Amino acid sequence: MSTPVSTPSLSLLGKVAIVTGASRGIGEAIARGFASNGAKVVLASRKLDGLERVAASIRDSGGEAIALACHTGQPEQVEKLVADTIAHFGKVDVLVNNAATNPFFGPMMSIEWSAWDKTFEVNVKGYFAATRAVAKHLLDRGAPGSIVNVASVVGFIGSPLQGVYAMTKAAVISMTKTLSMELGQAGIRVNAIAPGLIDTKFAAALTQNEEILNMVMQRTALKRVGQPDDIAGAALYLASDASQYLTGHTLVVDGGWTVA
Repeated sequence: MSTPVSTPSLSLLGKVAIVTGASRGIGEAIARGFASNGAKVVLASRKLDGLERVAASIRDSGGEAIALACHTGQPEQVEKLVADTIAHFGKVDVLVNNAATNPFFGPMMSIEWSAWDKTFEVNVKGYFAATRAVAKHLLDRGAPGSIVNVASVVGFIGSPLQGVYAMTKAAVISMTKTLSMELGQAGIRVNAIAPGLIDTKFAAALTQNEEILNMVMQRTALKRVGQPDDIAGAALYLASDASQYLTGHTLVVDGGWTVA
């Protein structure tokens, strides 16, 4: 009689996860998904108000969650976020870099330098600062871990009206690949998710523009806009041991938009 082969689990029981940009949308869905699968979750964002609502809801559902204010574009605040997480839960095993900004919608040639700087500060510097702080903690512990970067399909293609935002997401995809090589020997996996059009407040400039929405729907195989939970499922897979042999990969979750 053959020996059954064990299947790696999607459970995050016993793991501590930090999710940035967790007050709404994709970050909130990821935090809820992690908590419902056993993780102790730290929700981070610039403002506590929205975070406290989500954290309280998770706790009311039987999960463990705390809310911590953090501007991820400020490395000293990121280091404090990680230190406070360790002080409260004892460790960090999983990081989801999701906090992002896109203050300018229009032709690249028209962007002000202040908007350029803000976009790169949060979307690139913030991701790297958080990754470095968590990776250092994991290396000091001699522990494996999973880092999940929320990128975007616009990081792969020319993206009129979203050019600078797209540049930052291309940088995130590149960073994911390089850090996966540099940290892999220590058992720290680094992957990314590239969402397509997701129905969130962040994407309102696209979802509420009938011309753009129709254009997207025409080339999307599933003929619908994505929901935050669609991304949460991908993040759960990448954070869990079910993806234990996957690193340096960017998982496209776009309903088939990039197939055409």
